[in-house]
Amino acid sequence: MNMAPTEGMAIDALIEPFASDTIFRVPEAGRMLTPALLIDRDRVQHNIATTLRLLGGDANRWRPHVKTAKLGYIMRMLVDAGVHQFKCATSLELTVACQAGAHDVLVAYPVVGANAARIQQIAEQHPGVAISVLVENESQAANWQGAPVSLFVDVNPGMNRTGVPEDHIDAIVRLSQTIVSSGLRFRGLHYYDGHLSKYGMAERCKQAHPGYEQLMRIVDTLAKVGLEVPEVITAGTPALPCSLSFPRFSNARFVHRVSPGTVVYCDATSVTQLPPEYGYLPAAGVMTRVVSHPAPGMITCDAGHKTVSADAGVPTCVVLGHPALEPLTPSEEHLPMRVRDRAPVPAIGELLFLVPRHVCPTVNNFDHAAIVSSGKLIAVERVSARGRERPIQM
Repeated sequence: MNMAPTEGMAIDALIEPFASDTIFRVPEAGRMLTPALLIDRDRVQHNIATTLRLLGGDANRWRPHVKTAKLGYIMRMLVDAGVHQFKCATSLELTVACQAGAHDVLVAYPVVGANAARIQQIAEQHPGVAISVLVENESQAANWQGAPVSLFVDVNPGMNRTGVPEDHIDAIVRLSQTIVSSGLRFRGLHYYDGHLSKYGMAERCKQAHPGYEQLMRIVDTLAKVGLEVPEVITAGTPALPCSLSFPRFSNARFVHRVSPGTVVYCDATSVTQLPPEYGYLPAAGVMTRVVSHPAPGMITCDAGHKTVSADAGVPTCVVLGHPALEPLTPSEEHLPMRVRDRAPVPAIGELLFLVPRHVCPTVNNFDHAAIVSSGKLIAVERVSARGRERPIQM
């Protein structure tokens, strides 16, 4: 989830308007163990409402990926807002989504072997939830024969991670026909164009729209052989503006859904990737303490890469309210920072608040999250979908 090169340099300036000293600071902070994951409930509600506004108030058009939310608590907030369909990647996320009140969950991952058997078991345990999976070839589809799940054909938009290449229309048609002729339910097409995050906004949409036109050609070709496509899913967070600006999705004969999940918490990367007029706010952060002054103009905090994920690169985060602090390469439990511009050096023991560049794996690093609202700690909730299930179900 890399920031576009032309946008990444502005990250500090873009985050600073949100750097209120009260966003995560609560009276209980002094007695909280650090590092700690803090989630601002009011801002989560704001971000959910913002997404629904962008979708014209139609909650049916949003299928958020819960790899970001991770908490049943946050999933229930989505359900309460009218969002009943989700995406997930693991069996644990699927279980938590079902328990949170989801009506419809796509396991957007090519599950095989024992993993597929576990998905089938969860589907049997939750008969009231419409559970679906991705397939990209006939042998995968055959493995779901008799299972209480439906199938999406996974279309590869050029990301080359999974799926049938988008220009292999004949293969997509054959696979869709195989699904139907086998007595399985064909749910539609899944198209995740996350690789477009490397481009600036104008170029991102310039790259995305031809792919969406190809999707429409696939839909038209399927219709010619008597197969209607019930649903088409596009767009994680970076490509959201591109899907919203593609006119043929707004009056299509299928249900079109977008699947951004990061927008729920809106990390430092999302602030640079999405138009500022959307109005998303950073809603999740890590509270850390300064633990050392190892050298002049240097501090170290207790928020290494086992706390704030380093997968998006260095710096791993932005320090709220401290633009002169430059996070450097972390080790497992240590986050060194350079103090720039002869700014005051934070004291040992001082609390700092970090907005991650990539919030999804950062949330997954924590067992619990402190939920704050209006400057008060209102709950401590388990990050109930973090990690994975035990490898053998007993």
